[in-house]
Amino acid sequence: LRPLEACGTSGMKSALNGGLNLSIRDGWWDEWCDGENGWEIPSADGVADPERRDDLESSALYSLLEQAVAPKFYERDEQGIPSRWIEMVRHTLQTLGPKVLASRMVRDYVERYYVPAAQSRRKTIGAVDGGVEFSPARELAAYRQRVQDAWPRIEVTDVDSTGLPDTPLLGSKLTLTAMVQLAGLQPDEVTVQAVLGRVDAGDMLLDPVTVDMSHAGSDGVNEIFSTTTPLPLAGALGYTVRVLPRHPMLAASNELGLLTLARG
Repeated sequence: LRPLEACGTSGMKSALNGGLNLSIRDGWWDEWCDGENGWEIPSADGVADPERRDDLESSALYSLLEQAVAPKFYERDEQGIPSRWIEMVRHTLQTLGPKVLASRMVRDYVERYYVPAAQSRRKTIGAVDGGVEFSPARELAAYRQRVQDAWPRIEVTDVDSTGLPDTPLLGSKLTLTAMVQLAGLQPDEVTVQAVLGRVDAGDMLLDPVTVDMSHAGSDGVNEIFSTTTPLPLAGALGYTVRVLPRHPMLAASNELGLLTLARG
């Protein structure tokens, strides 16, 4: 039923292969149906009773199949070719084909997913500096276990700010310094970020911006991370600090589902 008909990418892919569409006019089919690239099932939009509407639209569908679709397919010339059907297929390829090309979609899949996945696989199984095969995978597994064990004890113990004026102005320089207990992890095994954004009435950050913080030393107990960044906005401003795992073999910093925030 309109607007619940699934006129989505499957029908578009079918058109690229010369498939003729038979559907309610909804989605892309509502825009590109021209009467020669398929058939539209009449929609009983004004009927409130769904069962009555089902009856009307199913009857219309069967009528189309009997009176329009089947005759075009089964009517053959002396060579046994359904010439009228083939005309519609050619028209579909000529008119719909250029509109539903999947070039951009395929390119995005290749560049954003397939190529990075292939590169990750090669790095995971490949020998490093003449080492043993799968040594990167073993090293990653060891890192994951080490991080999982340490994470409950990781803590942002203090966050200090300087340079923030009473009325924050766009571009004003803010310096944040965080004291972090890493529970035995090394500073380069984590990413520490400042998170800044507008503050709503519930003291929640809106449209937050993240800024990586650099390791600035240690006081013997805590690792010190710091950053100086221009404010991305003016007005009421809030900030916090978060800690995430970091490893070159991780697909993303949130892959392990581990995150520690500074206590408010």
